[in-house]
Amino acid sequence: MTSLMFNEALEAPAVVARQLAADHGEVAAVARALADPRGRGVLTLARGSSDHAAQHLAYLAMARLGRLVTSLPLSLITLYGSRIGGPGLLSLAFSQSGQSPDLVDPTIALGERSATTVAVVNDTASPLAAAARHVLPLHAGPERSVAATKSYIAQLVAGARLVAQAAEDDALLAALHDLPGVLERAAALRWPQAEAMLAGASQLFVLSRGPGLAIAQEAALKFKEVCGLQAEAFSGAEVQHGPMALIDAGWPVLVLAPRGPAQHGLVALAQRLSARRAQVLVAAPPDTPGLDGVPHLPLVTSGHEDLDAIAAVQTFYPMVEALARLRDRDPDTPPHLAKITRTT
Repeated sequence: MTSLMFNEALEAPAVVARQLAADHGEVAAVARALADPRGRGVLTLARGSSDHAAQHLAYLAMARLGRLVTSLPLSLITLYGSRIGGPGLLSLAFSQSGQSPDLVDPTIALGERSATTVAVVNDTASPLAAAARHVLPLHAGPERSVAATKSYIAQLVAGARLVAQAAEDDALLAALHDLPGVLERAAALRWPQAEAMLAGASQLFVLSRGPGLAIAQEAALKFKEVCGLQAEAFSGAEVQHGPMALIDAGWPVLVLAPRGPAQHGLVALAQRLSARRAQVLVAAPPDTPGLDGVPHLPLVTSGHEDLDAIAAVQTFYPMVEALARLRDRDPDTPPHLAKITRTT
């Protein structure tokens, strides 16, 4: 038995290949604006999974370009009438449907105040696409499952592509070219240990850092959305403040530790939590140092460590879909949710 969620998640490699082959002119134009040192700043506008994708772009842009990127609280414009805007400001709105007024209205307002507005959107006939100066299509095709999968991965890739172009990073661009094949391998991995550990769980922490934090946030959302499991995402540094008081014997923790500067600290944290007898699983490449004695889940590596988190979420989606069914939930019809949410 499969679901729309499962089938759509497995379409992501083909989606990414289509996206990378298209829209070169629009991508180049937005990348120039992103790289422009005279720019006043970069805003991201998004909700839900799309906001996690926007945060992934923000991390890469700040780390690789030195550009300050801010997630705009949308109510500043829709409810409080803020006059944010002006020439030199770049606004990037991320959405699958492009229907929500709290993305469309700020995009219109920012454009009227001379900001450069961009819609990173799946539905190119949507109000959001019509409101923006530049449109970067996701090329994900129809996504019918309430839980976003292939469109989220497409958003991650769209953000990484912009940063690679803006930075003129040949290594990252080459790794993007090879990413569809990497995602095919990642989609074939299975994490039965995670399914077994979480089948009866009532709460969970998902930890990561750097570009992986956006994936941890997406994972926590999916655990709530399709599994009915109360999951919270934290930075591996932030969890060591207040949230650490909750982690005792038996507390489930999933640590996402792809390659990069944050990996060593995440693995060391997993070791400490395991010594406290928490139920810890570490998702990391098989050759990661320090995994001895801690149950771990395999991750596929890409041609560039900045893309490894994208491969990780490709492996995560089939696991969380299977977990939902283990917990007697339909992953395609989570209660109280709809595919298109129109908030103001």
